[in-house]
Amino acid sequence: MTTDAKTLEATIDIQATPEQIWPLVSDLPGMAALSPQVVRSIQRGDGGVGTRTVNINRSGWKVWPTRSKVIRVDAPGEFAFRVKDNKTIWSFRLEPIDGGATRVTHRREAPDGIAPISTKLQNVMLGGVEKFDVEVLAGMNTTLRNIKAAVEN
Repeated sequence: MTTDAKTLEATIDIQATPEQIWPLVSDLPGMAALSPQVVRSIQRGDGGVGTRTVNINRSGWKVWPTRSKVIRVDAPGEFAFRVKDNKTIWSFRLEPIDGGATRVTHRREAPDGIAPISTKLQNVMLGGVEKFDVEVLAGMNTTLRNIKAAVEN
């Protein structure tokens, strides 16, 4: 687990191949069933690079929209999208490990920093950037556990 001002990362090992896990991590509309923060994603495109989504997210009673665009698809190894509203990049990396298992890394990066309006909204509406990052990281770990349960059961 990594956390700094720009990067959040969570990792889990799953007893399945990358090919078995790939359909879950690359299905943006399906992420609502796996993520505690994503309520709904409406996809425009085939899921490849350039696909766009409008997303509804929540934290407790607070709900907000975001827009994203798929920026990397390297099946079955990496899937990434950039959230236009806050400039973050979200990704899943699938790496085969011993025994037919896969290490799945879920990451949120902000290589250009987080958009000032997003930081302001996090401070005003979501308890501050640090508190929200802790919540986001917990949600990333929950998402990974949900993916593991879906694939291994």
